Amino acid sequence: MADDVIDPENGADLQSQIEEVEALSSIYGDDWCVIDEAARIFCIKISNGLEEPKLTACLQIILPPDYPSAAPPIYQINAAWLRGPERAKLANSLEDLYVENLGESILFLWVDNIREFLLKKPKGSETVDQPERVNVTAEEDVVDEDLPDFRTLKLNTENAHLFLDHSNDEEVPPIKHGNIITDRRSTFQPHLAPVVTPRQVKMVLEKLNENKKIASATHNIHAYRIFGEDKNSFLQDCEDDGETNAGGRLLHLLQILDVRNVLVVVSRWYGGILLGPDRFKHINNCARDILVEEGFTASMDESTRSGAKTKKPKSKKTK
Repeated sequence: MADDVIDPENGADLQSQIEEVEALSSIYGDDWCVIDEAARIFCIKISNGLEEPKLTACLQIILPPDYPSAAPPIYQINAAWLRGPERAKLANSLEDLYVENLGESILFLWVDNIREFLLKKPKGSETVDQPERVNVTAEEDVVDEDLPDFRTLKLNTENAHLFLDHSNDEEVPPIKHGNIITDRRSTFQPHLAPVVTPRQVKMVLEKLNENKKIASATHNIHAYRIFGEDKNSFLQDCEDDGETNAGGRLLHLLQILDVRNVLVVVSRWYGGILLGPDRFKHINNCARDILVEEGFTASMDESTRSGAKTKKPKSKKTK
């Protein structure tokens, strides 16, 4: 299939990976997702198959060049209900399986093990459909005294009624996808849409989540600012999606640039290597780039700030 690009040193491993990926794609269909084929990043949605309680988990994996002969897959499990001792217990069981099957393809056994784990969960367990969603990349907390308290950036919704009467909020606003930033196997991509009501924000977020690759991201951080017709009343909000302080930092960027009537979402696919403060730099840099490219920066005139664009750049496809 790809014999002409196989490195002789890792040829057998790459061929094993190709065959394993083809088999898993055939078995799991739409639940199997290719994040980045060149970087060998994939994910699979796993559920217990029950109507009640319905539990799901997303297994994200990176296949190193020397897997399966000498190295295990790099993996992360995203599930809001999976915390503390339970997460450690499941991780230990996956590692035990790898040790018991050294040198062999392990992904099918891992998926089967996670599904079994879901089936054995007590009935009172939380599901991923609950409002709280926690994705953990084990990144260290970063304190920057020069930045404001991000909790103060989020306004309450007492003015929301001023933004609900727009006739143009029936259709999903156009969504643009920005350039990808990759650093140490983590991938960042921004998405942008003009919005004038909270309802449009919700519609855009739902539309983005229909894309399997975006939905499978470790974090989908977002922030928005909406101004009323009188230019004095406005709404703004943000969401970390498990990446602590990232949403507040993104909203702070929107305030500094004085952008209005826009929603920015930054997807991050964690690559298994901690980035520390660099992750915030990448989140804000790719957000800034798409805002500039789509004509929403503060250097525009007043009419442009309210949603018009100064140019029409080429649209990009998402990952």
